[in-house]
Amino acid sequence: MNVILKPVITEKMTGLGEKLNRFGFIVHKKANKVQIKEAVEELYGVDVESVNTMNYSGKNKSRNSKSGVITGRTNSYKKAIVTLAEGDTIDFYSNI
Repeated sequence: MNVILKPVITEKMTGLGEKLNRFGFIVHKKANKVQIKEAVEELYGVDVESVNTMNYSGKNKSRNSKSGVITGRTNSYKKAIVTLAEGDTIDFYSNI
């Protein structure tokens, strides 16, 4: 099971990373905080102080088309906010 699926790179998360040394990740739905901590430490070589997780449920969406109204759902996902130890940082743009 891949614990970390992708990093969250938004304006809000970039601000949190600069001010509070926090970084966001989309993680596997069944991953717990201990697994997320170990995966981040192994992948990026940093010390993790704390992990906060939140579950997002998918929203109902509908749109009009020639054949009528099409309804569906967006995907649900789990997000983790990882607080790193003082002095550690993660540079997501280093390997571009």
